[in-house]
Amino acid sequence: MDKRQAIGSWLSGPRAAAEDMGVDFGYPGRQLGLPQQGPGSVARFGRRFGAVAIDWIGCQLIAYGLITGRDASATGNWTLALFVTLSILTVGTVGFTPGKRILGLRVISQDGGRLGIGRVVLRTVLLALVIPAIVWDRDGRGLHDRLSRAVQVRI
Repeated sequence: MDKRQAIGSWLSGPRAAAEDMGVDFGYPGRQLGLPQQGPGSVARFGRRFGAVAIDWIGCQLIAYGLITGRDASATGNWTLALFVTLSILTVGTVGFTPGKRILGLRVISQDGGRLGIGRVVLRTVLLALVIPAIVWDRDGRGLHDRLSRAVQVRI
């Protein structure tokens, strides 16, 4: 192995190095029995991030314009409270937030059913902590989804 290969494998990470050795990880969602593409497949990071951004911005506009009387310094906590409330109510009832619906996503249980309210609350609280949402597994699920046994799929 020359130095360029060693540097390349270091830069690409352990997954690329394992794949070079012949390990087959499959596609995201394979272990969960989900299709590789199309409806029902695991939602990719870009769509999930976009959905959270849409929901956060919407909550921020509501907090700024309707709750705090356009006081920007008081908007942050109200935005978080609205975001948590929105997530619990909408994911707990219809399976998606407005941002997820706009981008064609739905939150379901690992077994394909609907999430119970306890799991929705757990997922939302972990999402509000941010750290679990930026740590994900090889199926593309954030730690908040993994701990609540949920998966975000494309509609």
